[in-house]
Amino acid sequence: MKIVEARVIVCSPGRNFVTLKITTEDGLTGIGDATMNGRELAVASYLSEYVCPLLLGRDAGRIEDMWQYLYKGAYWRGGPVGMTAISAVDTALWDIKAKAAGLPLYQLLGGRSRDGVLVYGHANGNTVEEVLEWVHSYVERGYKAVRVQFGIPGLSSTYGVGSDKLYYEPADRGAFPVENSWSTELYLRSVPAAIGRVRDAFPDLHLLHDVHHRLTPIEAAKLGQRLEELSLFWLEDPVPAELQEGFRIIRSHTTTPIAVGEVLPTIWDLRTLIGEQLIDYVRTSVQRAGGISHLRKIASLAELHHVRTGSHGATDLSPVCMAAALHFDLSVPNFGIQEYMPHTPETDEVFPHSYRYSDGFMHPGEEPGLGVEIDEDAAGCFPYQRAYLPVNRLLDGTMHSW
Repeated sequence: MKIVEARVIVCSPGRNFVTLKITTEDGLTGIGDATMNGRELAVASYLSEYVCPLLLGRDAGRIEDMWQYLYKGAYWRGGPVGMTAISAVDTALWDIKAKAAGLPLYQLLGGRSRDGVLVYGHANGNTVEEVLEWVHSYVERGYKAVRVQFGIPGLSSTYGVGSDKLYYEPADRGAFPVENSWSTELYLRSVPAAIGRVRDAFPDLHLLHDVHHRLTPIEAAKLGQRLEELSLFWLEDPVPAELQEGFRIIRSHTTTPIAVGEVLPTIWDLRTLIGEQLIDYVRTSVQRAGGISHLRKIASLAELHHVRTGSHGATDLSPVCMAAALHFDLSVPNFGIQEYMPHTPETDEVFPHSYRYSDGFMHPGEEPGLGVEIDEDAAGCFPYQRAYLPVNRLLDGTMHSW
């Protein structure tokens, strides 16, 4: 199965997506998600100028060898741009291999480890009352788990709270990034009580909350202690993950489960966090972590250390990545939960897919391969538009983690 064509398709059906499409000499095609939110064209250029020429004439069936070739052969290893590009290639090759076998991808990954993929939705609002309304709407739709994000009194805007509750999109199509303000004091003062009100209203629901890298380890430890009696499913990204030793402080002070990893692309970036059992859920995704091949290795390391998966799945990843994630989730033994945000109708038009939601669970479908394609005619109707993620400053103007 020699590769005869590799192309990058950039489109923006409501937000920007980068897709790699690989074609073999016998006409099989495979696609992979290469979207890096807020820096999309960096990956598109890397693929078009450097990676795609290397794929031509190579055997599409040699997936692991291709991964090693692109990772070790570049000399400059890791990093979000390089790993996102490798992810796209790896996912597209798995798509081709499964299509050649006439099987849904999960069958090539060892088959089902479960009947469906547990997912969580996003409930957000400027007030607790708004959040409660959205949590109720998710429960009515059968969700067993919901992430809750609240407006912070005294702050004009807050991560995770948007005007469009169903299709939350933080990237903004402006000349410069939007600047948000942040106060840890105001956050710690309001959020535990807000989550407590949701827990009182929904005592049996799995509740999740994302801090989004904004605390210090001792602040995160204090928050974790205050939330212990509320039995969170997880507390996500409490501190920036570059200083992995900081998680030792959190772990020594609280039993609230910790989820981390959506910005960490390799097994080496996650080795300390997993190996020392400093986290409970690893959040890196197919699109961030070098594709299905490398994410399976991360999951295997995590399994040895009682860490479960909880892959990132917001709408900054296309339906191509969501489909790949669901096949991965269905197969790995230490799966925990999958983030799921529905895409806009325009996005679903560009990326027709067979995966579906039912009563709190997602199902990847039984189509050969990933079960998702790209409609290039539809994609052509939505040209790229530059967009930035926001930046964050403390109330005194100091730059802070967004």
